[in-house]
Amino acid sequence: MTDYLYDGTFEGFLTCVFDHYYVEKASGIYKTDTYQTSLFSSSRVVATQEEKAGKVYKAIEEKISKRDLKRVYRVFLSSDPEKENKLLSYIRLGFKEGHTVSMLHSYPIVFEVQQCEKKVMAEIGRMMGLVRFTALKRIKLGQCDREILYSLIEPDHDILELIADHFSDRMKNDPFIIYDKKRNKAIFAQSGNWYIYPFDNKELPVPGESEAEYRNLWRKYFEVIAIQERINPSCQKRFMPVRYWNNLTEMRLPGKPV
Repeated sequence: MTDYLYDGTFEGFLTCVFDHYYVEKASGIYKTDTYQTSLFSSSRVVATQEEKAGKVYKAIEEKISKRDLKRVYRVFLSSDPEKENKLLSYIRLGFKEGHTVSMLHSYPIVFEVQQCEKKVMAEIGRMMGLVRFTALKRIKLGQCDREILYSLIEPDHDILELIADHFSDRMKNDPFIIYDKKRNKAIFAQSGNWYIYPFDNKELPVPGESEAEYRNLWRKYFEVIAIQERINPSCQKRFMPVRYWNNLTEMRLPGKPV
């Protein structure tokens, strides 16, 4: 058997699954740019093919379930270093057992994939409550002189796409950017429509004149609603993990840059 190397895209992963069944069984699936060569295993690069990927996508949806197709995609967006091989095992089991695969809790691979999906879903929920926006200096946007809302996030998992609809629907009247610093890409949204592009924040406008006032008001609100006798640091860290604090206005020191 041979290790399959792919380009890191979901379509590329599904192409590898196709070749596993119709070309040669894969001993493992890995991203080309992170693969460690070994004297004891052979490897080959699998070029992404939309037609093959589409067939596997449809097969998962029809032979397993739509729910499991969503699960496979969510786990693929996770930061689990073994996600491709876990998903390959899960898909293989799914093709044998059909839509009941998600209920086969005695199988270790089912449990592992479910746990991985839970982590992704938990972070999506946190991001919906922990994203903080900065009002940037007004710039010309189309025919309007608009203020752009900007947020920097550093999620553990690649969840930009999974939170885009939520914020785009919630903020239809406000153009905004949500920048994933870890992956150098961002959501650009306006009027209910959104796109994801490669991005870095080097060319951003400076914060608008009113931003300092907004931040101070938010900090004061955060302080006022707190009940000193009921402050529970452990509980706070559980619902608002410390690793996110650097990008939270209420936890950021005054004067710290965006």
